[in-house]
Amino acid sequence: MKKNKAGILADVAEYYSDKLAQNGETPQGVDWNGGVSQVLRFSQLCKLIDASDSFSVNDIGCGYGALFEYLVEHYAEVKYTGIDVSEDMVNAAVSRYGNRENVNFIAANEPDDIADYGIASGIFNVRLGRSDTEWQDYLEGTLDLIDKSSKKGFAFNCLTSYSDQEKMRDYLYYADPCRLFDFCKRRYSRNVSVLHDYDLYEFTILVRK
Repeated sequence: MKKNKAGILADVAEYYSDKLAQNGETPQGVDWNGGVSQVLRFSQLCKLIDASDSFSVNDIGCGYGALFEYLVEHYAEVKYTGIDVSEDMVNAAVSRYGNRENVNFIAANEPDDIADYGIASGIFNVRLGRSDTEWQDYLEGTLDLIDKSSKKGFAFNCLTSYSDQEKMRDYLYYADPCRLFDFCKRRYSRNVSVLHDYDLYEFTILVRK
């Protein structure tokens, strides 16, 4: 598994570095369709957050740091750490937001410290030729890492297996929301929510501890 994971992480880093080179610091640069859906996605993930004052976030797969911008627009005080396997993404994020207070970016596949919340947007979508079994194994292992580095809970999204068949693509991974709900419920917490009602071909899972 360690060898497979290293290969996956290298392929993912290369994929997203290429996207950034092609499209720049835009939603398309992190392989999303556009800004409207990106903001909608962030709003679903941030339903996890229950904070009237300051809190900390680990953004796993942070890209160029777009979630940070959303957080500072909607919350009073956030300590933010962005983590990405693509050094090019991290460099772009540092250039964009590195001079802001309470912000840190690291090139890694997992957080180096525990935060109140862990958020992962889009990191499980592009499987790059891996089988369903191999990718599911990688996904579950990554959730374990996010769980260990999240004090109050974590949120993530996946493309849904309920997508229209004719629109599904072989290089993307479409997860079963029922299976992942059961996995998170049994493994991490009694308090798990599935959000699958916001008109994108995906779902969001919130795990509250």
